Amino acid sequence: MRFVAAYLLATLGGNQSPTKDDVRAILGSVGAEVEEYKLDILFKEVEGKDISELLAAGREKFAFAPRGGAAMDAVPAAAAAAEEKKDGKVEAKVEEDEEEEDLDMFSLFD
Repeated sequence: MRFVAAYLLATLGGNQSPTKDDVRAILGSVGAEVEEYKLDILFKEVEGKDISELLAAGREKFAFAPRGGAAMDAVPAAAAAAEEKKDGKVEAKVEEDEEEEDLDMFSLFD
């Protein structure tokens, strides 16, 4: 993922045809390791393709991927139903913020 992100950052910076050296420089600027075989795979996959077309195709694929939204929408309702009464006072159960855990899954520079 970090290789794709670095490639996309290079294109966002105005370089329509980033090289392996460009990607290495971006990754090196944040101290990320560069596995050459992964870099080779990325460049083999994007060779001769328009990046905007690749992004559009990827967006279409994600449109059909399950996101777990229905389950996440049910969490607040379930928490509200789980309120307990103690000594005449209502105490709501504290939920963990799972959103931060989900963001860790997409870290670009692991």
